[in-house]
Amino acid sequence: MCLAVPMRVEELLQDDMAVVEIGGVRKTISLALVENVQQGDYVIVHVGFALTRLDAAEAHKTLELFATIARTIEVADKESL
Repeated sequence: MCLAVPMRVEELLQDDMAVVEIGGVRKTISLALVENVQQGDYVIVHVGFALTRLDAAEAHKTLELFATIARTIEVADKESL
């Protein structure tokens, strides 16, 4: 299964590269597949490449859904002990 994650562009670098962040984790990725990305934009990232830009509101919805899933798994793990 593949997972593409919305990440916020923190810094634009040379050669179509950028630093993105999610949950305190920063990663350098390629922007070669997406045009006109600006600092502060959200992009969908998969295996080190931005695939598309994403509206901030939609990114927040998706990230909240991921957080809900993580909390649900955590509760289920505690209940199984």
